[in-house]
Formats: sequence, C-alpha cells, structure tokens
Amino acid sequence: MVVVSVPAEVTVILLDIEGTTTPIAFVKDTLFPYIKENVKEYLQTHWDEEECQQDVSLLRKQVRTLLFHIPAAEEDAHLDGAVPIPMASGNAVDDLQRMIQAVVDNVYWQMSHDRKTTALKQLQGHMWKAAFAAGRMKAEFFADVVPAVRRWREAGMKVYIYSSGSVEAQKLLFGHSTEGDILELIDGHFDTKIGHKVESESYRKIADSIGCLTSNILFLTDVTLEASAAEEADVHVAVVVRPGNAGLTDDEKTYYNLITSFSELYLPST
Repeated sequence: MVVVSVPAEVTVILLDIEGTTTPIAFVKDTLFPYIKENVKEYLQTHWDEEECQQDVSLLRKQVRTLLFHIPAAEEDAHLDGAVPIPMASGNAVDDLQRMIQAVVDNVYWQMSHDRKTTALKQLQGHMWKAAFAAGRMKAEFFADVVPAVRRWREAGMKVYIYSSGSVEAQKLLFGHSTEGDILELIDGHFDTKIGHKVESESYRKIADSIGCLTSNILFLTDVTLEASAAEEADVHVAVVVRPGNAGLTDDEKTYYNLITSFSELYLPST
C-alpha cells in the first residue's frame, strides 16, 4: 500500500466531496437524476410555501439578469435555450401550470449546461432536503472515509468540507448517509460563496475563516486544477484517485501525491 505522510505542520484536513468522499456515480446517477425526475411534482406540491416561492423568485431573477445583462457577443454561447419564468397574469389555473412548466424547463436547461448558479443550487438543496427527510435517499461514502475521519479527529485534526455544492446540501449528505448522521465529525463547511475552487484566493479565505495558516491545511481532491490552485496558496494537497474519476496525465501522476484511499495517509502523530 502506498503511504503519504502528512506534514507535521498540518492541523486541518479539507475535503472535497464528489470523487473524494463520495462516488461520482452517486452524484451523477442518484442526486442529479432525482432533480430532473421529481422537480415538477415537487413544485406542484410545495408551490404555495414561502421557501418554494423564494426559490422560484431567485431563478426568475437569475435568468432575467442573464437575458438582459450579458453582452451580445457572449449571448449565443451562454443563453442558447435559456428559459425565462413568467409572472402571474390573472388566470390563476393557467398561470400556475405555465409558471411551473417554465421553472421545470429552466432547471432542465441549466442542468443540461452544467450551470452551478446559486438559484439552481438552492432549489436542488431544498428538493434533496425533502427527499432525505422522507427517507427517499441516503448519501453514499467510500468505505474508508468515515473510519479515517474518526482517526484524524482522535489525533487532534480538524476536518472541514469544501465543495461546489451548497453548505446546506453538504449537511444533508453528512446528516443522512448510509453511515447514519455523521455531521458531528465535521468541524465546518465551505462552498463557492467563499470563492471558486480553482482560485487560490479561496483557500486563503478558508484559512482566514478557520483561523490557521494555509500551510496548516491538507486539501484532498480528485481535481488537479483545484489542487494546483490550493498549492498556489501554500496549501498541502493530495489527489484522490477513485473509481469513476477522470483520468490523470502522466505528468500529473508524477507531480502530485496520489492516494486511492484515506487509509493511505499517515499522520506522524499516530
């Protein structure tokens, strides 16, 4: 077994989710298909609730901003198929079905273009929240993840999550997993509100938020662009190789510390 020694100055382990703690297949084949298959039913059931109306309002505002504020030169690339969401116009029954269908079409359009807007993530998060609460799904983690996190914490490490998924969605995964509720194992959560994962400044902000130096952090991710950005901020990194993850180039395999399991990390203090 390959063993990667964790530098003695590391006191914080920062984890990506998709492809690192959780199989990409769970995200691609369970989480996202659930949205497409259930968004219309969810809207019809929850439409009159304040939370749902806030989600719809944010989606409406977001697409309106896109349609009217993106420069013409960028329009074709960014807006092909964009679906505006109408306001009510007087006929309650027809308006309702028209608005719901527009939201459904808008969600389909955004997901087909792999857009990661705050508006879309907010609605997705609320849908997953309802699904997890009802027991319709449970989050999956690789078998080595929870035992390793427990060991790290016993060794005095802090463990944080940094994912493009919203903090709310992250907490749902860790609170409703096949391992049970494991939120107590996580010291905090970060999403792209602190900055994008391929920007080095994001990692400096995370260190400031935690109250440590960037060199006190070890970041585990399956994405080398994220690893590179973290390294630029003097964060230690290891690239996680899991089934279903994107392949690495020969140069990447040579340059980065690679692990296939969290059990391959050796903490000098242990």
